Amino acid sequence: MGIIHGEEMVLNIGPQHPSTHGVLRLKVRTDGEVVSDIYPVIGYLHRSFEKHCENVTYEQVIPYTDRCDYIASMNNNLGYAVTVEELMGIEVPEKVEYIRVIVSEFNRIASHLLALGTYGLDVGAFTPFLYMFRDRERILDMFEMVCGARLLYNYIWVGGVSHDLPKGFVETAYQFLDYFEPQVKEYNNLLTYNKIFVERTADVGVLPPDVAINYGVTGPNLRASGVKWDIRKDEPYSIYDKFDFDIPVGRGELGTIGDCWDRYWVRMREIEESVKILRQALKGLPKEGDVHQAIPKKIRPPKGSIYKRTESPRGDLAFYITSDGKPKPYRLKMRSPAFTSLSVLNKISRGWMLSDVIAILGSLDIVLGEIDR
Repeated sequence: MGIIHGEEMVLNIGPQHPSTHGVLRLKVRTDGEVVSDIYPVIGYLHRSFEKHCENVTYEQVIPYTDRCDYIASMNNNLGYAVTVEELMGIEVPEKVEYIRVIVSEFNRIASHLLALGTYGLDVGAFTPFLYMFRDRERILDMFEMVCGARLLYNYIWVGGVSHDLPKGFVETAYQFLDYFEPQVKEYNNLLTYNKIFVERTADVGVLPPDVAINYGVTGPNLRASGVKWDIRKDEPYSIYDKFDFDIPVGRGELGTIGDCWDRYWVRMREIEESVKILRQALKGLPKEGDVHQAIPKKIRPPKGSIYKRTESPRGDLAFYITSDGKPKPYRLKMRSPAFTSLSVLNKISRGWMLSDVIAILGSLDIVLGEIDR
């Protein structure tokens, strides 16, 4: 009889849906429960980030970067700050560099904990979500110690940071790491190797490396496809070249290289690598130094353009800035890693069941604030 086709339907998932990880609408064309096409509809959260930035001073841009990827605001602050510093030729004190790495790697862990916990929720596992949010809260407590904020920090400034690390922070950080490292084994027992979770994610939504590269996918989603590319190693910025850490890549351990399980597993491994970086950074942190020493009184870069990339928890975060010598950027453009990850959703979802679409979307770890910038 050949392949029997049913009547085609067009279904809407979102925009107000917990599994879309933000205000995202998916127009899904299905044949029965088999997906034939997905059209992501964005724009429900659009906040004109780039045009706002072109109408405020360079200093005033930083709080706006917080609100793009609000799950990893420290990393967004850092990406913008190092871009302006390179444009102006500012050399940042060593102590500031160490502080920046410490807060950025803590934010990477916090971001991945949220991504992995909510991903478990997407496929029906509730308990890991509670465990991972519990540990993420402890990191947010440390950020509150540092700058008074728990989500939107405005902490990493051009030339420095807003506050020095408070008294007792280093001891608190070590206590957290000592407590946290054994928790990864517990996460693996609860979720990573859980039979139901593996069946929902292994061999599902496979992203081949050539497709990932052609679509501009970066970060954990690219590394899960077996491509060993991390800007912290391949185009080092700040002081990342001083630290010893590995770049986890997908190996197809329980399925096919580049599947949903590999994308999950790479993030879990990256948490362990961030712990390694943090222990080295805390050990090497200079005791003396003025964190405001290199902050310019007026930020007015010379005429010119720059494009600078950093490795956010979602991948290749880049800023393109054109300066006309005035206190406001003449042109500012942000390259969002979540935007390129979302663009590949249709390609890797065709032929899968409707229930698999949620698993595939969750594995990409998108943040709509960054996509609808």
